[in-house]
Amino acid sequence: MSTEEEINPYELLNLTLEATEQDIRTTYRRLSLKVHPDRNPNNPDAARKFHELNQAYELLLDPLRRLALDTKVRAKQARAERFKAYDNKRKNLVEELEERERAFKRAKTEKAKEDATRRQEEETIKGEGRRMREERQKQMEREAEAKKKQSEPEETDLPPELEPTDTTVRIKYTLTDHPTLTTPDAIASLFRPFGQVDTETIVLSLKPPKKAPHKPPKHGTALVPFKRIGDAFAAVCASGRPESGLNGIEVGWVGGKEPLILAWLKKMGKLGTPAPVATTTEEPVRKAEKASLPQLQEPSNSFASFPDTFPNFSSAPRPDPAPSVAASGLDYQSLTLMRMRQAEKERLEREILEQEAAEEE
Repeated sequence: MSTEEEINPYELLNLTLEATEQDIRTTYRRLSLKVHPDRNPNNPDAARKFHELNQAYELLLDPLRRLALDTKVRAKQARAERFKAYDNKRKNLVEELEERERAFKRAKTEKAKEDATRRQEEETIKGEGRRMREERQKQMEREAEAKKKQSEPEETDLPPELEPTDTTVRIKYTLTDHPTLTTPDAIASLFRPFGQVDTETIVLSLKPPKKAPHKPPKHGTALVPFKRIGDAFAAVCASGRPESGLNGIEVGWVGGKEPLILAWLKKMGKLGTPAPVATTTEEPVRKAEKASLPQLQEPSNSFASFPDTFPNFSSAPRPDPAPSVAASGLDYQSLTLMRMRQAEKERLEREILEQEAAEEE
C-alpha cells in the first residue's frame, strides 16, 4: 500500500490518465523485457524494478483500483495547480511590493535632492541679501561721514573732552629703595618739581606681602593728581630716571592708557609750552563749569582732575552738620562741590585697590 502511495504507476510506465488497456499492456511488455533480472544479472536493483513494474501493471488493469488511483492523482494535480496559482499570486505581490519600495526610495531621494537644491538657493538668496544690506549700510555710513565732514569741518581742531583722571598718574615703588615715601606729603614733595600736586587727593596704598600679611609692607602704590596735564606727562616721561629723582619708581597713566587730550596736544604741537597747555586743557572745563556754576570764582591752585571752578578747600574744615557749614561761610553749592571731591577721592582709592588685586591674580 505504501508502495502504491509512494510510486505513481502512470509515471512508472510513462503513461497518462487517458491511456487505454492496450496501451498499458504494450508498455508493460516493452519495459519488462528491458528491466527483467535475467537480462540484467549484474544489476542488484533489477529485481526491485521488475517487481514495481508488475505491481503498477496489475493496479492499472484493475478497474476499481485504477479508479481510486485516478481520483487521487487528479486531486494531487488540482492541489498542485492551486499551489502554483498561489505561488504566482505571492510572487506577483512580492514583485509589486518591491516595485513600490523602489518607487518610494526614488521619490524620497528625489525629494531630498529637491530640498537640498531649495536650501542652497535660499542660502544663496540670503547671502546675497546680507551682502546687499551690508553694502547699503556701508554706503549710508560713508554718506553720513561725508555729510558730517562737510557740515562740521571746524570740529576737527577741537580738543576732546577732559576726563577726571587725565592729569592723575599712578606710581609703584619698593619701600626698600624709597623708605621715606610712606605719606602723601612725601610723595607730593617728590613730584613737586614736575608741577603743582594736589596733596589732599593723593591716594596711597602700602601693601604687606601676600604670603606674610603680618610683616611690614614691601611695595607702595599711589595715585598722584597734577594741576596740568603737561606736568603729569613730564612725570610719566621721567619714569625710573635717576636724574629726575625717580630711580626705581614706575610712573604711568591711570588705567594704563594715555589720555585722549594728550594725543590731541601732541597733534596740535601744544604739549610742553606752559601757557598753551594750561589754556587748552583747562578752557573746556572752565566753560562747562561756568555754565553750571556761574557764581563761583576760579582759584589759583585748582587741579584739572577737579575742575578749575572748584573752590579751595585745603584750609576749610570737613563737611559737618548745617551749623558748622554756616559758620565756615560755605554756601550749599560749595558744600556740594566738596562732597563731589571726596567722592572722587574714594573712587580713586577703589580703583587702585582693584588694580592691585588684578596684578596679584
